Formats: sequence, C-alpha cells, structure tokens
Amino acid sequence: MHHVLHLASQLHDEGFPLDGQMVFSVTEDALYSMGQHNMPLTAGEPFQVRLDSASPAAEAARTTGPVYLASPDEYAARFPATYQLAVRAGHEAWASLPLTVRGELVGVWLAAFSEPVAFTSDEQDLLTLTAELLTAAVEDMQATAAEHTLSQRLRHSMDQSVAPRGMTVAARYLPTGGGLLVGGDWYDCIRLHNGHLALVIGDVEGSDVHAAGVMSQLRTAVHAYALEGHGPDSVLTRASRFLSSQNSERFATCLYVEADPDSGELHLARAGHPHPVLRLPDGTCLLKHIPGGLPLGLMSEADDYPVTTLALAPDEILMLCTDGLIESGGHDMYTGWVRLRDVLSPAPAGDLEGMAERLLRVVTDSLPAHTGRRRETRADDMALLLVRRDPADHTKQPTLRHLALTITQERADEVAMARQEISGLLHDWTDRDQVDSAALLTTELIGNVMVHTDAPASIHAALTSHHRLYVEVTDGGDYMPHQLTPSELAPGGRGLMLLDALAAQWGVRPEAVGKTVWFVMCDTENVTS
Repeated sequence: MHHVLHLASQLHDEGFPLDGQMVFSVTEDALYSMGQHNMPLTAGEPFQVRLDSASPAAEAARTTGPVYLASPDEYAARFPATYQLAVRAGHEAWASLPLTVRGELVGVWLAAFSEPVAFTSDEQDLLTLTAELLTAAVEDMQATAAEHTLSQRLRHSMDQSVAPRGMTVAARYLPTGGGLLVGGDWYDCIRLHNGHLALVIGDVEGSDVHAAGVMSQLRTAVHAYALEGHGPDSVLTRASRFLSSQNSERFATCLYVEADPDSGELHLARAGHPHPVLRLPDGTCLLKHIPGGLPLGLMSEADDYPVTTLALAPDEILMLCTDGLIESGGHDMYTGWVRLRDVLSPAPAGDLEGMAERLLRVVTDSLPAHTGRRRETRADDMALLLVRRDPADHTKQPTLRHLALTITQERADEVAMARQEISGLLHDWTDRDQVDSAALLTTELIGNVMVHTDAPASIHAALTSHHRLYVEVTDGGDYMPHQLTPSELAPGGRGLMLLDALAAQWGVRPEAVGKTVWFVMCDTENVTS
C-alpha cells in the first residue's frame, strides 16, 4: 500500500497540488486507516472515522459516491464538525472517493491538496483512475490477509501431540515460502478407538491457497474415516471418492499407516505417495517399497489400495515425508533419498526431535540464496513425520480392574446394577464428580440400546493404573446414534450431548454387526497432581 500511495503522490504538479493521502478500510460501523502518505497522525496511532459521522470520508462510504471539497470554505459549510481537524494540517482542498470491487465497498481514498482545486472533469477522471489503482491494492491486501488467516488456522490444526504410550512422534512442516503458512502438504496423527495410532501424510497438487483449502477438506475427511474405524485401504478409497466428488480439479498423494503400539505391527496403504523409510537401531536405513494405488481423486471407480503389514521393533524409526523434502534443491528422487539417508543414519535414535530438525536443515541449507533478505521461494511444500517404537517395557498400561456384563431387553431393570458396578470400580477415585459422570454416561449408553434397538447391550470397562477409565457399550442394532439439539422440554436426545460435555474422549465405531459407543474418563484430581 505504501508503494502505491508513493506512486500516486508523483501526480503532484503546479496544476494538481496533491499533498497528502490516506486509505481507509471499511467495517460495519467505522473506517480504519490502513495506509497514509504525508498525513500527520497523532502519535502514529491508526486513524478511525465512524460511518455515521459528519465527515467527507464517511459520506463517501455511505453513499458510495465521491465527495469533492474545492476550498476550506466549502468544507466548513458542508462538514463543520470536522473542519477544524482538516485544516489543522494546512490543506486547502479535499477529495474522498469510494473504493469498490464488483459493487462492494472495500475502502475509501482521501486525497488532500495544498491549494484550492476546481475539480474539473479531467481532474475527477484522474482521481477516479488513481482510485481504481488503489482499489486493486486494497483487494490484494485483504486477500493476502484472508489467506494468511486460513493458513494459520490450518497450520494450528496439525497437532502431533496425540501419540499413545509406546510410541514417540516428531513432525515438521515447511510451506513454500510464498507468504502462506500452509500449502497443499499435510500430516495427521490420530488416536483410534482401539488404542492404535493412525499416521497420515499427504500432498495435494499445488502450493496456493486453493491447494490449502482442498487439503483442509481432504485432511478432515481422512480424519473422519479413520475415526469411523475403517482400515487403511478403506480410508484411502473413501478419501479418493470424496476428493473426486468435490470437482476441485486437484489430485493428492497420501500414505496411511495404522500402528499398534503394543505389538509394533504396522498396516500401510499408499496412494501414489513416496515410499516410507525404515531406520534400524544400528542406523541402517531401508527404503520400504510399498505396493500402492493411484493418487486420490484421479480414477475413483478404479481405486485399489493394497495393505502391507510391517513390524516395527523397539527403537526402530519409520520416516514418512512428502516429495518436497526429497527433491528440493535440484535433487531427483534417488539423490534426494541419499541426502536424507546420510542425515538419518548417524543421528541418535533417542533424539527424535533433533533428528527431524537436522533432516529439515540439510534440505533448507542447500537451497540457493536469494539476492535480497530471504531465501529463494521453495518450489514445493515439505512435510515430515517420524515415529519411533519405544522399548517394550513402556508400551502397555496395566489394567488394574475391569468388568464385563450384558443386559438384555428382558432385563432392562439391570441398568441400575451396571451403574453401581461402575461406581464400585472407581471406589478410590478422589474426584467423586467424575465417578458420578462415569456412571451417568454408562447408564445413558445402555438406555440408548434399550430404547432404540431390540438387541442386548454388552458393557466392558477397564481401569488402568494411570487413573483412566475406558468404557464401551456394544449392541447389534442397525441404529447409528446422532448428536441432536433437543428442545428444553424434550424427554430425550441428550445422550451424546452429555458424552461431549463430560467425557475426556468418546466416539462411535461400526462393527461387523452393530456398533460400539465408547468413552474415556479420568480421575481429574489424581491426573492433575
């Protein structure tokens, strides 16, 4: 904006004494200065004009028409309330022009002159042309701000802090460097209902804001399919069909891994994505060639993503990354892998974060330097996931107590018994509110089975030494629960709302016959201490 205002200031000559300028953005109730040239502002504070005020800029915004004031006398006659403020800067004429994009007001340009100006038709045409130039600058600034906000939110949503005990995860992401904080690459770590961990890494074609938007939708879809309980091949098949249905004209590569932290077993499915790398405890790095299918969104009717099973031994590390990490700096796939291997192999396995940092540094340090302040914009985003299986004696939380019972439709009166048994299971919890909440949620889930199905309810609960209760209620009915917003006087419909409000985690997973609803509660006082 400053550059555009500086260019506009060069219109100044003896016949057109343009002296100062200010550009305002517009909100529902006010104008805010977003750029100025030779317009004194008090203590450098942003300048604000209310839309309902008696000022030239506000009138131009309200009417979306220009306001020309050829002399101080005309200003004083039309806008006496702001006249003293205007003449304090020593100006003699003013023009306020609305800035519009496709009929929508996006700002106002205030031009001030050192001498009276007649504002002939030629002078008005020149001001209108200048306003159009400023409109384009305002539109670009607002679009950039919107893209930056979008990328911030997407970047914040990539949270790798969900790894279960028994596995350690480190992740890194670098956008292209073109202004956005996120592009088409993504990663995700998802705690699954069965205690497994889903690791996802993907790359949507392109590095622009459209790629970021498609990535956000696809990442959300993959996350949802994973939590529904689908296997790796089914998750990728559904994701490919979802992407095809969006008509985004973009495809995506993806690698999906479901990991069991207890056994170290990995189930992998690949959709056109670079192969993973396995680092052994002695530093040996193996490129694991995984059979795969086409990238997501290309030919949804021909999707076929075979599942490969691997075993991750204690202290072994699996590396997943996007092609930007491999090929940046002028490398091809082979030389790029060699570069990463030479960093991955000697790095200490116990410092996963340091390993991730060194992998990124060897790539970014190889990029050619820019003649200005910043490095050359990267040609592609970079995403990296490292997962290490920790030593076996740290992988499993022992179960202190558990209970299992079944309540049939004919014995629905036994719901009270289930409530009592859950409370008994938690007899030494210090937070009695959590005990009551666990009993209430168990009762709600059993009640849903009794009301909405003809099947029995199977209840399983397990308490670990870390004051964590896991409860699941399974039935063979076809009814899938949905979260509702019942009216104040409605007799039911609040079960899932209670889960959402009281449980630390909860979810629904489909079974071969029926479904399971589960939740997790914690003894808050013990966890805090």
